[in-house]
Amino acid sequence: MNNSPLDPEASVAVGAGGPAAPFRALVVNDIQMFLRIAYEFWRGFHFLRNTRRAVTVFGSARLPANHPFCAEARAFSSAYAKKGFTIITGGGPSIMQAANQGAFEAGGRSIGINIEIAREQHINPYVTAGLKCRYFFVRKVLLCRYSEAFVIFPGGFGTLDELLEITTLMQTKKMIQRPVILVGTEFWNGFLSWCRTTLLAEKMISEAELARWVVVENAEQAVAKLEVMLPESSSAVAPQPHRS
Repeated sequence: MNNSPLDPEASVAVGAGGPAAPFRALVVNDIQMFLRIAYEFWRGFHFLRNTRRAVTVFGSARLPANHPFCAEARAFSSAYAKKGFTIITGGGPSIMQAANQGAFEAGGRSIGINIEIAREQHINPYVTAGLKCRYFFVRKVLLCRYSEAFVIFPGGFGTLDELLEITTLMQTKKMIQRPVILVGTEFWNGFLSWCRTTLLAEKMISEAELARWVVVENAEQAVAKLEVMLPESSSAVAPQPHRS
């Protein structure tokens, strides 16, 4: 019998408290994690299986509800929900809540894909269909898989992570090309300038890759851009308002 501590069965020979015990515990933990991940993906795919014509809105979870960016997110989502599109967000507060509110008030489908984090984040009250994820990577797949376009409002590390991962997936052809709209010219200018003067100057990215991002000032311009980039959106069936 192989008594190597790297052999999961070695604990039979050396005893439950022997050197193989930590390895066995790790293997069991790996299996449990795999099953949790598989189940979370299955549950998410099942939850979103009937989603048609969706746009995902990303943005900060920390801005106050009366912030101008929240008003713009609400206006954009209202306009696109009226075109028959589902609005998908991370289901949290601030810009996410504003986007869900706009869709809800317009009578559209308002989806929130929330996350379990140390600081409890509840699904906001304007979500008509919500799901909570344990793993960030599962959540990001669900936020992106069923959407035809991504509208990125100002945000922090989480928003930048989502923007850059979406861009990388399209760059590497792991995701089909979809519109990426950045809302808030002044907010994004510094970041875009750094991308040009550092990343582009050092040939770490190309001009074509940078051109994937369409920058607009407000919700009205975002709607106008998507009308061109998703021309069939104007013919979608408008939803009926929700009854309270």
